[in-house]
Amino acid sequence: MVILQGKSVFGGVAIGKIQFFKRDEIQIKRRHVDDPEAEIRRFRTAKEKALSELQQLYDKALTDVGEANAMIFEAHQLMLEDPDYNDSVENIINTQKVNAEYAIGVTSDNYAAIFEAMDDAYMQGRAADVKDVSNRLLSQFAKKQNASFEMTEQVIIAADDLAPSETVQLDKDKVLAFITVEGSANSHTAILARTMNIPAGVCIGAVIGIGDTLTPKYDGRLAIVDGQEGKIYIDPDEEILVAMRKKQAVEQEQRELLETLKGKENVTRSGQKINLYANIANVSDVGAALRNDAGGIGLFRSEFLYLENETYPTEEQQFAAYRQVAEMMAGKRVIIRTLDIGADKQVGYFNLEKEDNPAMGFRAIRICLTRPELFKTQLRAIFRASAYGQIAIMFPMIISVSEVRRIKEIMDEVKTGLRADGIAFSDQIETGIMIETPAAVMISRELAKEVDFFSVGTNDLTQYTLAIDRQNRNLDSFYDSHHPAVLSMIQMAAENAHAEGKWIGICGELAADLSLTERFLQMNIDELSVAPGMILPLRKKIREL
Repeated sequence: MVILQGKSVFGGVAIGKIQFFKRDEIQIKRRHVDDPEAEIRRFRTAKEKALSELQQLYDKALTDVGEANAMIFEAHQLMLEDPDYNDSVENIINTQKVNAEYAIGVTSDNYAAIFEAMDDAYMQGRAADVKDVSNRLLSQFAKKQNASFEMTEQVIIAADDLAPSETVQLDKDKVLAFITVEGSANSHTAILARTMNIPAGVCIGAVIGIGDTLTPKYDGRLAIVDGQEGKIYIDPDEEILVAMRKKQAVEQEQRELLETLKGKENVTRSGQKINLYANIANVSDVGAALRNDAGGIGLFRSEFLYLENETYPTEEQQFAAYRQVAEMMAGKRVIIRTLDIGADKQVGYFNLEKEDNPAMGFRAIRICLTRPELFKTQLRAIFRASAYGQIAIMFPMIISVSEVRRIKEIMDEVKTGLRADGIAFSDQIETGIMIETPAAVMISRELAKEVDFFSVGTNDLTQYTLAIDRQNRNLDSFYDSHHPAVLSMIQMAAENAHAEGKWIGICGELAADLSLTERFLQMNIDELSVAPGMILPLRKKIREL
């Protein structure tokens, strides 16, 4: 038996044969050309064909994985039309008098290297997108197209890596799981795996036991993918096989049990009620929230509209996303957090300066208040969407009353502008703030006078309270999310919110920690916002207390 350790992308256990993904390798040879202009025409013709294919992929993805994820292929179209990318290809053809294939290959390598060298994991993941787009271009020159990969039975797909386009084109009814040698948990492929409910694992080349790696020699062999642990068992022994089949059965039993809780109240045996909401990153996540019977959206991470865009998303783009979520939630509360860019969420086109300590730097509301036009664009979109459902706005990284008052002034300016334009919006929008700094906790009584609700961001609150960088793996042994100081902070914020007649929720990772559910109820927390898949387990826990 061989055990490979990888990074978990999506939970679940899959048992089946490994089938290695086979693609037609494109050989790039440098050729001298006498007519660079003719070669540029070849490149432009190939580009038009590639753009047409991407549009077809977008249409397919729209059906399979939803609009938000289909936008990956819209982004690929934009990348293919990027002036810098095209100028690079054409310049290489002109100056070096070489064939289009070679120029595309060089440009692809250069751009991928730029992304891979970036510190931000999200941007590193964009290297795969560049390669995917470039390979699509190159395939237009090749005689063979990579559309011949077939699966005759349900299998575990193994590959060096999978491009988003390759992932979408897989017959998901026959994919038990997939494992890749390379890749990132932040890649678009990983995002698609989660959306398609595929228990994917990313093998990072580290193997426990025998010093081997994921290679084609395992093709056709029986394997187990434990998506929860990020482990792949190849040629599992009977003991592991029995244990994993039991784990599968328990997972299925749990899912069936939880299904019986749909439509039930989130109420303890003593009659205490609490709201259970869902955290989402994009429109496509709403389906999971509804399937898991979320009472509302407690955290819509609007920054993903910025992270997944090549430039600042327009007011119309944002409005369309916010409106769709509001309409789909059909009157249930939808809390939209204004852009939380910075720290570990870097966006190139924001042109933020490199910081020694970005977690405490220019981020979130600090960007919004410094760049008010950017802020106003987002607020206009949110206010416009409020005409289509119960939308609330939440502001991150607040440390002072003056910040909240300045935000209110900007909101008033936005509302005045909308009225002048004759655009409808709700004038009853709740406004709230994230409690994620010790400063916000200590002045929470004063802050509660200014807003309608609090939502505790426990991830950053823990980091700032304990003075521990949550991105630093070397500090894992010191990181204690259950630290008495952190829990005391949450307690203080709750007491001060209630003293001013305001409600308080928790939207950080601790909200889903079942070992703390009873404690949060004792604090009289009004709402817990968690990943959609945790709503029913939380409901079960609450109803047992």
